[in-house]
This record gives sequence, structure tokens and C-alpha cells, in this order.
Amino acid sequence: MVQTVELLLDEALEAQVLAQWRALADAGLPSQALHTGPSNRPHVTLTAQAAIPADRERGLADVLAGLPLGVRLGSVTCFGRDRYVLVRPLVATVELLQLQRHVFAVAGNGNGVRDLMRPGHWVPHVTLAHRMSAEQVGIALAVLHGSEETDGYAVSARRWDSEARREWALVARE
Repeated sequence: MVQTVELLLDEALEAQVLAQWRALADAGLPSQALHTGPSNRPHVTLTAQAAIPADRERGLADVLAGLPLGVRLGSVTCFGRDRYVLVRPLVATVELLQLQRHVFAVAGNGNGVRDLMRPGHWVPHVTLAHRMSAEQVGIALAVLHGSEETDGYAVSARRWDSEARREWALVARE
């Protein structure tokens, strides 16, 4: 099981990602739109750990109190080697990387963290789809051919507990 700290996007960026989720699903491709849980929404995971102690909440809220943070959502790309993850990366600004480093430090010791979530290895992104074949990636890129870099804001932050299947705000959306 995992607990996360996640950034949420402004309404315009979120709507853009949701439209891309729908376009992929409408094309019969894997898509985050197919995950219908109430907490499923576009987000950027800052840290994912086996457990984040409850006594860290105030510190996390303090680190995230400077939101909103200007972000640039990049063009569609993918991660992986065999089964791919389709994503929209965020341009890794100094401010965004520092925010992730601070959240990681305050959240705990990194217990159970994959190396890709550690500061210096983290790649900020919003997931569009998981477990795509190379052929599906090619089709998806054609479906989403008009996506370009888009400026916006990370406006709030939440916690997610996968075991309890519960989310809660750390910093409310403005």
C-alpha cells in the first residue's frame, strides 16, 4: 500500500487533461478516464511512500502554503520499455523541484519509495494512460496530435491513502 502527496491543477489545465483522457477512451485506448473512482483526477505526485506519519500533516501544509505555483504542462510523451505509460510532463523548474524536495523530506524517510520518486530522480508528470503497447502509443499520439505546452498553475495539494482509499486536502483550491 502507498500514501502520496499530490499537486492538483487549475481548472483549465485539469479540463485539458480530462479531455485527453476522454479522447483516448473514445478511441478505444487505455486511459485514466476508465478509472472511475471518485478520487481519480489529473494530479502530479510529489512523493509516494509506504506510510506518511499523521504528525507530518502540518509540516506538509506549511511547505505547500505557497501555492499556487506556475507550471508548464509539456507535450505528450511516454515512459517505459515494453508496456508504456503515456504522460504530460511538467517542465521541471527550480521552484517545482525545490517543492518536491521539501515535500519528500517532510513526508518521512522515504520508506518504501521507488528510486524514481526520490529528489534528483523525480520526473514531474500527469498520467494519461497506463500499460500501452508501442502500437497503442502511436495511435494515441495521432489522437492527441494537437497537444502543445500549456501554462497554468498547481493550485492545491492533497493526500491519498491507497489502503483506506481516501483523499483529503492539504492546501485547498483557490
